[in-house]
Amino acid sequence: MHIYNTLTRRKEPFTPLVAGKVSMYVCGMTVYDYCHLGHARVMVAFDVITRYLRERGYDVNYVRNITDIDDKILKRADENGESFTALTERMIAAMHEDEARLFVLPPSHEPRATGHIADIVAMIETLIEKGFAYAADNGDVYYRVRKFADYGKLNNRQLDDMRSGARVEVDVHKEDPLDFVLWKAAKPGEAHWASPWGNGRPGWHIECSAMSTCCLGDTFDIHGGGPDLTFPHHENEIAQSEAATGKTYVNTWMHAGAVRVNQEKMSKSLGNFFTIRDVLSEHDPEVVRFLLVASHYRSAINYSVDSLTEARKSLTRLYTALEGVAIVTTASSEPSAHRQRFTQVMDDDFNTPEALAVLFELAREVNTAKQEKSDQAPKLAAELKQLGAILGLLQQVPQTFLKGTQQQGMPLTESEIEAKIAQRIEAKANRDFAQADAIRDELAALGIILKDSREGTSWVLQAP
Repeated sequence: MHIYNTLTRRKEPFTPLVAGKVSMYVCGMTVYDYCHLGHARVMVAFDVITRYLRERGYDVNYVRNITDIDDKILKRADENGESFTALTERMIAAMHEDEARLFVLPPSHEPRATGHIADIVAMIETLIEKGFAYAADNGDVYYRVRKFADYGKLNNRQLDDMRSGARVEVDVHKEDPLDFVLWKAAKPGEAHWASPWGNGRPGWHIECSAMSTCCLGDTFDIHGGGPDLTFPHHENEIAQSEAATGKTYVNTWMHAGAVRVNQEKMSKSLGNFFTIRDVLSEHDPEVVRFLLVASHYRSAINYSVDSLTEARKSLTRLYTALEGVAIVTTASSEPSAHRQRFTQVMDDDFNTPEALAVLFELAREVNTAKQEKSDQAPKLAAELKQLGAILGLLQQVPQTFLKGTQQQGMPLTESEIEAKIAQRIEAKANRDFAQADAIRDELAALGIILKDSREGTSWVLQAP
């Protein structure tokens, strides 16, 4: 197995620290608002990675943190007139609902920053003792960036270039404008915890260093996150953690690609910002997941009505192949050619587009077997469903998906569709074939496709 390492900027053979076990930390959400499509991208990407590593036989300890104290949280809670804990609990519950609807499995552990204050304080004390941090006279504690010789290695940046090219906020309490905060002194009436430097709260970067090392040790296998976290967040994590422990922090760094909306960067200022629940209120969750899986995890994804339409059409092809087949799972000592190919492409930095190509090839073979009434159809369908599960797909009853019962905003209700079918049957009985064809065409224009057989007329919903 090879994984692209952001640190070295190349694919590398993956060898975990402990044979058969994988330790992985992914930066989670700052829970001051509902999760958006960018969060969904990271959730689904590392869910697929976790599922596949487990499929390959690894015991995966997947840690994804929750940032439940920071400036944005305190500001939003104040605007809402509620406690910061009431806000974060509500947003955490909403996050769990969103990920469940996207078929994202829970992480092994989900530490919260507020549950690791003692660990954070201890790490800051170590950094001060080693000369990598200093307490300012305003109660803040800062990290000495220039003290860490390798600062900038994740992003291939030089310190002097950062300073000359960056707009750094002036802070008279810092020794150097590039230094960053580890501990923030509390303002009057603000949530705080006791520390050797006075009442305050942790900075964002130190939270992840403390939580990851507490959960996974001083060195672990994989650290992941969104594309916007490489600098400064992950760069600062490396500096803090390696200065505190004297050891390599992470062996493999992984970053998911960005989400663009109609080829533009998603932002509230452009009016193209979508929360997960906004999207799922109008689109089938599995269609959204398919869209997120269809691109390589490192690639940017373009979110648009057209891309969702294509995702639904593609998923419909797979479910149509499974429809009407009694799944039969049989034990085999040797993996099939399809599974071997699936494993080969997923071993190559989790290449989900090529893995989906294997699923479509299987779907074509299932359809051929169905047409030929071959006894291979159930076995092929079983393999299609099994491989789909590794990507978190194809676990619904085919007819449920094809009828669109999970999709809100259907053009007609099921009873209205059945009524149209009854009218068409009556028209055919009266030999009014023009009316029967008109009803069929009317439904087809809405994406409702009728299928006539000796058993009667059934229907499926697919993208118009």
